[in-house]
Amino acid sequence: MRIARHTSPVSLADGAVVSEGTSQATGRCSTQASRDQAVDVGYNGPMDADIERVLLDRETIRRRVQELGREIAQVYGNPGENRLDERAGVTLLPILSGSIIFLADLIRELPLMMKLAFVHISSYPGRSTESQPHRTLLELTGDVAGRHVLIVDDILDSGRTLPIVQDAVRQRGPASLRTCVLLRKRGKAPAKLKVDFVGFEIDDLFVVGYGLDFDDLYRNYPHIGVLRAELMS
Repeated sequence: MRIARHTSPVSLADGAVVSEGTSQATGRCSTQASRDQAVDVGYNGPMDADIERVLLDRETIRRRVQELGREIAQVYGNPGENRLDERAGVTLLPILSGSIIFLADLIRELPLMMKLAFVHISSYPGRSTESQPHRTLLELTGDVAGRHVLIVDDILDSGRTLPIVQDAVRQRGPASLRTCVLLRKRGKAPAKLKVDFVGFEIDDLFVVGYGLDFDDLYRNYPHIGVLRAELMS
């Protein structure tokens, strides 16, 4: 059996920004001296004025997603490389809508035959900045029974949504079930909630961009940044 060597999630301290010059191996971060410096990362679009600081720039995200792709591919592997029954097949299950950009980049880093299933759950309706009781907007659709299922989510915050999706998959009898999140909030995400792959550990900040939204806006911002507080009041 081939054992996957997982790299640790990159951990960010409050007030730090990871940019192209950051060492991924050690997680060292450079603190920006001003808001103007924080957003000077190669994007000068109209959303910049709403961002207090960039936490993760697009190049840093791209590199980490590539690493996650390698980690996941090692676990699911190729025929003969591990004991997973490749005949069962792999299904990726994104939790919409925040994971769409992460999913699109991640699957292109996976040299695996796969299917996609979908579920849409809203836990940050409208202008909410704290997780609310969930609303299911799209029931789980797709082929998960008897397959190796990987749930893909943008952020693990309060941990209310993920167990609901995990339980829904288990009820359909998957061959295996794993979870991948791009961001996990340190100190807030429940320690007992199992996640197999984590991109970045961050502090309890409200972030937007790269699929994450506020009032359904900023999903197309290419970096992950902290939204100005006065815009959320």
